[in-house]
Amino acid sequence: MDRIIFYVLICLGLCISSSKVLARDNAVILLYHHVSESTPASTSVSPDTFEQHMAYLADNYTVLPLKDIVTALKDKQPLPNKVIAITFDDGFKNIYQNGHPVLTKYKLPYTVFINPDLVDKVNYHLSWDDMRAMAEQGASFANHNLRHEHLLSRQPNESDDAWLTRRISDIQAAEQLLEDNLGVKDKFFAYPYGEYSPELQARLTELGYVGFAQYSGAIASFSDFSALPRFPSAGIYANLDRLKVKMASLAMPVQNPFPDTPLVKGDPFTFEFSVQSDDINNNQIACYFQGDRQKITINDELIRVDFKQNLPVGRSRINCTAPSKREPSRYYWYSKPWFIPTENGDWPD
Repeated sequence: MDRIIFYVLICLGLCISSSKVLARDNAVILLYHHVSESTPASTSVSPDTFEQHMAYLADNYTVLPLKDIVTALKDKQPLPNKVIAITFDDGFKNIYQNGHPVLTKYKLPYTVFINPDLVDKVNYHLSWDDMRAMAEQGASFANHNLRHEHLLSRQPNESDDAWLTRRISDIQAAEQLLEDNLGVKDKFFAYPYGEYSPELQARLTELGYVGFAQYSGAIASFSDFSALPRFPSAGIYANLDRLKVKMASLAMPVQNPFPDTPLVKGDPFTFEFSVQSDDINNNQIACYFQGDRQKITINDELIRVDFKQNLPVGRSRINCTAPSKREPSRYYWYSKPWFIPTENGDWPD
């Protein structure tokens, strides 16, 4: 808490000394997986590109530990303008080999979401000794489930209650291993593959967890802390010029999204949400699906997207943006994910 108070005082001092808005209810979380040139391209960033990202962050942003950002926003405390958290999913060894030296060079804190049941069992995952060494130099670690698997998948004839109990049991077991081996007690949980359901969200919230997803957007005190967005920053999203726009993004104050669940059948449907902000001209909101701009209907605060096509099997999302009136170079960003299984009920990687 002392650290949060320190950041708040910094924010207040900056605001007094400048006419610009330099303290905000806003932050961005970046998501990486591999830092390597020999791993799957879709989830990888090369060491050279990763260093470009980190050098840019060190020069242009305040990079804070994920825990500090979440604590400040949940307590409705202002953060420095342009603040970012760096996260990794899956706990790959190459994070230590190729990413950690760059992060320590620029003195940037970061968080790795790990699968504890894989530790010291497979050679591609960080060991407990690796993580202890990394923790001494600014890294923190959090829960990515006991194993890396689709949480929405079910065993044959498994009831809703039995499925939820089994999944929560694995998450709790992973959390205990983190505490036993690293002293972690934060209850931060990143959904494997970014997939979740309202039932998982509700139960994890009851148990005191903060959830992290894999769809795009900035976060604020009004965000859903059971599934916070993070910007993917590797693969096709690694281009720094494009990533700069996302780093500078603002959390769009969306209300009443419908359907609210990410679990839809895939048939054509209407998605709608409301936006009320004196810094957003709703007529400038644009929504994109699979790279294509969607036709939207705007009725004062209500934004409506009528999907004429079926949604694909697997994971997809709609991204909606609008420029800030006060800072036209920065964009409000809202994303909504959808998860659709195969006809056999499987969840593709």
